[in-house]
Amino acid sequence: VEAAVKAAKDAFPIWSSKSPLERSQILNKLADLIEHDLEAFAQAESKDQGKTIMFARTVDIPRAVHNFRFFASSILHHVTECTEMPTMGCVHYTSRAPVGVAGLISPWNLPLYLLTWKIAPAIACGNTVVAKPSEMTSVTAWMMCKLLEKAGVPPGVVNVVFGTGAKAGEALVCHPDVPLISFTGSTLTAQRITEKSAPHCKRLSLELGGKNPAIIFDDADLSQCIPTTVRSSFANQGEICLCTSRIFVQRGIYSEFLKRFVVEAKKWKTGNPSDPTIDVGALISKEHLEKVRNYVKKAQAEGARVLCGEGVDPLSLPPGNQKGYFMLPTVIAEVKDESCCMQEEIFGPVTCVVAFDTEEEVIKRANGVKYGLAATVWSGNVGRVHRVAHRLQSGLVWTNCWLVRDLNLPFGGMKASGIGREGAKDSYEFFTEVKTITIKH
Repeated sequence: VEAAVKAAKDAFPIWSSKSPLERSQILNKLADLIEHDLEAFAQAESKDQGKTIMFARTVDIPRAVHNFRFFASSILHHVTECTEMPTMGCVHYTSRAPVGVAGLISPWNLPLYLLTWKIAPAIACGNTVVAKPSEMTSVTAWMMCKLLEKAGVPPGVVNVVFGTGAKAGEALVCHPDVPLISFTGSTLTAQRITEKSAPHCKRLSLELGGKNPAIIFDDADLSQCIPTTVRSSFANQGEICLCTSRIFVQRGIYSEFLKRFVVEAKKWKTGNPSDPTIDVGALISKEHLEKVRNYVKKAQAEGARVLCGEGVDPLSLPPGNQKGYFMLPTVIAEVKDESCCMQEEIFGPVTCVVAFDTEEEVIKRANGVKYGLAATVWSGNVGRVHRVAHRLQSGLVWTNCWLVRDLNLPFGGMKASGIGREGAKDSYEFFTEVKTITIKH
């Protein structure tokens, strides 16, 4: 970390003095190189993380490419502000400058996708970076490193440190020459980052966990709602901070929804991630699999019903995968709101389905967790959709859809789901210092 920070600090004067257009051209070149090797990156991501090859091929790597292209473009369109005070004979204007060395810490669930979501805006704005990918999924970060020089990124601009959070991550957070930290991961780790960085008054962007509700009213179009909610519950083995893990269904359609939802969930195939017909790959580690399984056991001990998946249906795996960390999509019903399964982030292929009666009641229950990252609302009533969306304590609310993202718009959560926002304008503001200049004429 010491060597990486020094390299980044030494590279900062030259990189920050380049024009936005020069930096944009280099980011676009890097995007082209990753796209050219898309299949190799997808294969590596799938093998390293356990996600299906199809998810890596269609979501992770294309989004990593898009992250560089998006910020290569957006950096060219930011404008500063100017105001006049004729009575005082003054003009005010703002200027923005890169902050310095950015410390970037990314998680294991969407490795290259989330690493590039940090690197791209940081270097587009003229900062240099020291990035620490998760020690569990560092292969695609290493592959990207090998393309940096070819793309024209000068030495020292992007430094990647491979190490554990406790050692490398902590050293980065505590380093006096790293003025800002962007972190995606657990709320617990974020608390430690906040404490450790406080003596240095560092700028923080923290994208943390979620316990995301889906609220399904009795006028929802179930032909759209059910397949989308199955996807929002189990995509990437449920290892996405935006996944749905609490499904509130209005009582009038509860039985029908549950029946149809379980049928659809059972269609999702679990197995070898490199098989393109597979929907659910392997979980990240043995420890994580045990943690997720324990949540299901706790729910059963509390009297909840497991309708499909873990402990209910047989898991049939190919011979070469039988010792892997696999788990079937699991649906739990009749869970109490105070249960740990309804309060804590499980981060696996598990979702809980419960009934509700009124709009007022479900808003209160949906908000009754410490998290506030994302929510989905399903209804054909436009007025209701707006009312509920406004009252949900969530940084993102999707209605009648899920995971439709415009990178121009803010991304981030409320409460224990994080501090700060990321997106075109928000990332630009985070990765730059603003200065107000007043000229008297």
